[in-house]
Amino acid sequence: MAHPGPLPGGNPGMRGFSRDRDVARQRLAPGTLRRILAFAHPYRGRLAVFLVLIALSAAVGAVTPWLFQRLIDDGITAGRTGTVVGIAAVVAGLAVVSAVLGVAERWVSARIGEGLIHDLRTAVFDHVQRMPLAFFSRAKTGALVQRLNGDVLGAQQAFTSTLSNVVSNSLTVVFVLAAMLTMSWQLTLLSLVLVPVFVLPARWFGRRIAAITRESYELNADASQTMTERFNVAGAHLVKIFGDPVRESAAYAEQTGRVRDIGVKRALYSTWFRIGLTTVAAVATAVVYGVGGLLAIRGELTVGVVVALAAYLGRLYGPLTAMSNVQVDVMTALVSFERVLEVLDLEPMVAEKPGATDLRTAVAARGASLDLERVGFRYPSADEVSLASLESVAALGRDAHADTLRDVTFHVPAGAMVALVGPSGAGKTTISQLVTRMYDPTRGAVRIAGQDLRDVSAASLRDTVGVVSQEAHLFHDTIAGNLRFARPDATDDDIERALRAAHVWDLVASLPDGIHTVVGDRGYRLSGGERQRLAIARLLLKAPDVVVLDEATAHLDSESEAAVQAALDEALVGRTSLVIAHRLSTVRQADLIVVVEAGRVVQTGTHVDLLASGGLYADLYRTQFAPTATAA
Repeated sequence: MAHPGPLPGGNPGMRGFSRDRDVARQRLAPGTLRRILAFAHPYRGRLAVFLVLIALSAAVGAVTPWLFQRLIDDGITAGRTGTVVGIAAVVAGLAVVSAVLGVAERWVSARIGEGLIHDLRTAVFDHVQRMPLAFFSRAKTGALVQRLNGDVLGAQQAFTSTLSNVVSNSLTVVFVLAAMLTMSWQLTLLSLVLVPVFVLPARWFGRRIAAITRESYELNADASQTMTERFNVAGAHLVKIFGDPVRESAAYAEQTGRVRDIGVKRALYSTWFRIGLTTVAAVATAVVYGVGGLLAIRGELTVGVVVALAAYLGRLYGPLTAMSNVQVDVMTALVSFERVLEVLDLEPMVAEKPGATDLRTAVAARGASLDLERVGFRYPSADEVSLASLESVAALGRDAHADTLRDVTFHVPAGAMVALVGPSGAGKTTISQLVTRMYDPTRGAVRIAGQDLRDVSAASLRDTVGVVSQEAHLFHDTIAGNLRFARPDATDDDIERALRAAHVWDLVASLPDGIHTVVGDRGYRLSGGERQRLAIARLLLKAPDVVVLDEATAHLDSESEAAVQAALDEALVGRTSLVIAHRLSTVRQADLIVVVEAGRVVQTGTHVDLLASGGLYADLYRTQFAPTATAA
């Protein structure tokens, strides 16, 4: 007669063996458990229901073998037909109840788990968006995605599968041992003597499988990295220029070959593990039947008790094996939670202060003047903006950077254009990033309409300042979707007007799907000049009061540059503009030229005045701008 319940070595016995046992030695940061419970607080009612369902399910599973004992001893052996039918009906009813409990348990578990995943992912995504630009320049994108995916999933398991396994296995062991002791303490003790024979090999195989699993993850990660780098448009372009398809395929085949080999090895270890557990369970069951059968022949036990004990044995070893790894399972879930909290604990260097004012009100009243007052700035050190685990390094550097800007002061009246010129590395782009508040100055203040940018709300600053950089980034979306990123409520007519003003409407209108054309990864279906003009259209649709141009035509050919410059001339009309210039026409049109060298303002004035006074600007004109004028 087959005994009910899962055999040892099946899924319950396998839980946790693919985990890294080294995690059990880790120490959680103080307060981690309290913060974890805070995330679970909104689900406390569902968690209580979940635990009750688990307890009921364990109790139902423990009752069934006892009913089989009663069916054999009180029904079959005694020849009572009614008892057999009645107990069989109860067993069938309990099977239905167990199924209902399983569905209910899974439903409640899913509500808790998916809710936690939503809460954690939303919290991490929202927090990461608020990090400064330096954070993204250091952190590996893949590591951040892993926090949002793998670690969040591992964290929610603390309240679903891990909690379910710990409670269910513990209650099952308690119920089963209690039932077995009431039937035969001798056979129960014999069963427990065999536990080390069952558990110790499981732990050894578990360590081996864990090591193989870690190696498998690393090999798969390497193969995935190769695909990611070769399948994005920039990587594919580089491979087609310099790469060799045969060499690339051979290298990838070698990587996947190692994945294949480790997969075969892992499958063999898992099979030996499962067969070993099943064999030990079968031997233990045979011992119970053999010893119990002898006791039954001598009249010391009934046949029903022997069958019930064998069934209970099948329900005992699986949970005991799983509980031998409970510390690993629990710590794995908690460490995943800690890795999520680690990201949430990293404070943004640029944060909106409580009670921030609306910059748009000041601009409407006083105009969008721009002032830098004795501004000093140094880029933050790694430990100020990043995490070692996100950079795949042992520890972050603490050495402070030298000052990039020193005592920078200049004034731009509302509606005026200032051109920033200077040699490479002088600090021009850094100044533009302070105006958009990618960073806050280390000393001094940056003001628009007389308002310190640290005192205004982030939303009002975004509405006031617009940027076109030398690398116009477009999402893998339609033209309309990319433009509406700046103004979600824009109509199709608004988009058309912006495209016309950016001198790119004729191109868009010629496309089969018009503004609904998908531009591809990073906009690579378009030329550099076309992407730049779409970026300008996005700026025009936003209609900011202050415009920052960071060498927006630096990498364009002469024809594209002329088209983009025409669009820029349209975009700058009536707006305060800060232009990092490399073209003579831009410099000549500027109301003020600010010459920057080594992080300091060394000259200010108009084009004519600065040429007349000599110095760095005159040198830059002769080496950089004059050849452009001659060629024109």
